[in-house]
Amino acid sequence: MQELSERSTCQIAKKRVVLDSYLGARRHGLCCGGGSNDPCLEQDRRLIQSVDVVHMKTRSAFWEGFIDCAPFIVIVIPYSMMFGVVARDAGLDVLQTMGMSVLVIAGASQFTALTLLSEGAPVFVALFTALVVNLRMAIYSAALVPHLGHARLGMRALVAYFMVDQAFAVAVKRYELPPPLGPAERMAYYFGAMLLICPFWYGGTLAGALLGQAIPASLSMDFAVPVCFIALVAPAMRSLPHVVAAVTSVIGILLFHSLPWSLGLIVAALLAMVAGAQTELYMRRRTAKRGLA
Repeated sequence: MQELSERSTCQIAKKRVVLDSYLGARRHGLCCGGGSNDPCLEQDRRLIQSVDVVHMKTRSAFWEGFIDCAPFIVIVIPYSMMFGVVARDAGLDVLQTMGMSVLVIAGASQFTALTLLSEGAPVFVALFTALVVNLRMAIYSAALVPHLGHARLGMRALVAYFMVDQAFAVAVKRYELPPPLGPAERMAYYFGAMLLICPFWYGGTLAGALLGQAIPASLSMDFAVPVCFIALVAPAMRSLPHVVAAVTSVIGILLFHSLPWSLGLIVAALLAMVAGAQTELYMRRRTAKRGLA
């Protein structure tokens, strides 16, 4: 059962076809044993039932992730449309705008790089700043290893490409809640969450790039960025290290906002990571001392 649960839904479906064919052959006496009273026949039925149960659980987990991520669509649509508008205003054509969204698929990094390039910052500064902004994806990946690390390399690469804030946030929260999900169910849940976000991101970017000039100036979509990240960050404030890192980042931005090319963002991010890590180390040491006392 454990081995079967680690297979993808496609593999499970193929396995069921093979088992059905084999079961039919045994029923008609074409395989060794034959006969309706063959004890192996009952084992075959139970195996097929177990495959069906895994398939149903995997499909259920997929739709659970899909539904859990649905509220973020209200934010993703204006957020992605705003990027399309800003990219066209910065001089990118529709193909370049879509290429950036499809290849990068990281809203905060895309806005950061685009803003810096528009301000005349050197390309290496824009790329480095965007990379720093996107370092959170490395943290996301490390957090998902215990849950999705069992998957094949190709599946893990697909997860890495479709790594978005919203899908990660809902997936990690669900993985820590009862009832626990099996390996295949965890993968299905993540792709269910991702499948709802990414198409809307692509479509919203295209709509903004094509219709940006037709959108009235009074219909501002700037609200989407802060609302999106507040919705993502607020539920994550579950421990002191998280709070310390968040507060440090805010203070850092306020102190270093005057640095050129938005370098204050890099400084604030580095300070926040150090502060959060040091707070976590301090808490672990204090817990260890209490255990020895």
